[in-house]
Amino acid sequence: MAAKPSTGEGGAAPGSQTLLRGLAILEAVAGGARDLAALSAALGTTRSTTHRLAAALVEQRYLTFAPREGYGLGPKLLELGFRAQQAAPVTRVARPHLDRLSESCGDTIHLGVLEGEWALYLDKLPGRRRIAISSRIGERQPVWSTGLGKALILDLDEARWRGFYRLGEARGGHSPDLATWLERMRAYAVRGIAYDREENEPEVRCVAGPIRDASGAIVAAFSVTSTVQYMDEARMEDLAGTVREVALAISRDLGWAG
Repeated sequence: MAAKPSTGEGGAAPGSQTLLRGLAILEAVAGGARDLAALSAALGTTRSTTHRLAAALVEQRYLTFAPREGYGLGPKLLELGFRAQQAAPVTRVARPHLDRLSESCGDTIHLGVLEGEWALYLDKLPGRRRIAISSRIGERQPVWSTGLGKALILDLDEARWRGFYRLGEARGGHSPDLATWLERMRAYAVRGIAYDREENEPEVRCVAGPIRDASGAIVAAFSVTSTVQYMDEARMEDLAGTVREVALAISRDLGWAG
């Protein structure tokens, strides 16, 4: 549920309150709220106030409204999301390299960054195989279990690695155990690549590589993802060298001397 904007004395100025309420409506609709009752409950505002704000967002194309379906996210958000994606330097720099990789391997490719405790997908190239990888741009995935997430934290110390593992443990079961996972992370850090061996989803595997900026810091990562049918251990090893080469090429375009 979206946070309720402050309305008391000492809170945000009236104009800021309106802006925050409008943003809260967008978040509520994105979270599944579809009618005025649900939106009013999420915002803590009256139906008339909620209707006025929602109507303004519909007029500006940030929301849509259909009589029997209720409110939905509007085309303006798609436009802004696309522009934001294209404006992100790492997305813009990486895309030509990932296009070529996608053409050569035929698998699904994800590009992402570390956002707090999560790996956030910035881009996705679906691939050409007759399989569907259930992921989307803007989605957040666990760091400990995804190849992309592990690639993002290869430079961190083991205390931080353990922290990400414990975060995952708090949200559900783990496979493998901590000792095995740490052993794999050490090997990944040496090799400069990371694997997902069905840790995030059954039957889904990936090979991932870190992307560095001019300072040498890991600022993003990408993964080549497919099902076990197309991604056995031998193919994962074959892809490792290619993933490292592409990661290096993108990093050099970002200014890393390597």
